Amino acid sequence: QVQLVESGGGLVQAGGSLRLSCAASGVPFSRYALGWFRQAPGKEREFVAAVSWSGTTTSYSDSAQGRFAISRDNINTVSLQMNSLNSEDTAVYYCAAGVNVGMLATAQAKYWGSGTRVTVSS
Repeated sequence: QVQLVESGGGLVQAGGSLRLSCAASGVPFSRYALGWFRQAPGKEREFVAAVSWSGTTTSYSDSAQGRFAISRDNINTVSLQMNSLNSEDTAVYYCAAGVNVGMLATAQAKYWGSGTRVTVSS
């Protein structure tokens, strides 16, 4: 059974930082890209960042670029370091696995986690 389990969400003040982690299991993820999406209240789910299976290729949304950093800690674990958070970052953050970074960036994921909530207070 494939599982993507997110952790690290919570409440943080504006300007603060959070680190999200995702642990994948159930299939060999050595050839999958891993990434993060988010869905704010009343909005559609959007791409945040993705990293290739090797960890050498990354992609970020415009809103994440320069503030967030995605890393592939090992084959089955991906982290998202989020800095300079603001109220617009409040959302449920989802981990996802896909064929490659490009497909994840267009929301073509094969597996999804159930999400972890991030709330940024102003």
